[in-house]
Amino acid sequence: MDDAMDAKDSTSTRRRATRAKLYEAAVTLIAEQGFSATTVDEIAERAGVAKGTVYYNFKSKTELFEELLRYGVGLLTASLQSAADETAERGGTKVEALDAMIRAGLGFIDRYPAFTQLYVAELWRTNRAWQSTLLVVRQHAVAVVETVLREAVDNGELSEEIDIPLTASALVGMVLVAALDWQAFQPERSMDDVHSALSRLLHGRVSGR
Repeated sequence: MDDAMDAKDSTSTRRRATRAKLYEAAVTLIAEQGFSATTVDEIAERAGVAKGTVYYNFKSKTELFEELLRYGVGLLTASLQSAADETAERGGTKVEALDAMIRAGLGFIDRYPAFTQLYVAELWRTNRAWQSTLLVVRQHAVAVVETVLREAVDNGELSEEIDIPLTASALVGMVLVAALDWQAFQPERSMDDVHSALSRLLHGRVSGR
């Protein structure tokens, strides 16, 4: 029984590793040349696997990209949630949690710049097969911020007049766009510089203090 479970775990680990390689290859290629121009052969070659391996893990290139979006935004969401949880564990305020989430978002974007570029671009496209999936996973990320904002309002840190859904979307959008601008046009700046600027916006515009 233990041997069978170990073998199953090993297979699952290998499959996750293979999928991660395919995600990385796909996101890099699609960022470079677009979805339509990127072929399964190129993805397989970039990932260092056989073409059949791509189809073993995904039914099509479209499914691969859809799962890539789920995977990437899932990582972002987990990063934001972890920042909020860590702040709560050390007794920090909800506004401090939001500040930590901004930094976590910047850290994610710094680590996965190609994915972030793709994600932002795809948000504004229409008639894509994965549009409904993209909207769902986007809402997962925004919901993490909404929860912290709602808690901040409930405990009196923030005004009850705040439009929580719109403010959450604005904060996520601010981090995404500011980070892309940082990497594309102001790469000489450090993450501390960018975080400090966004933090001042948070404290000055959201908290009103």
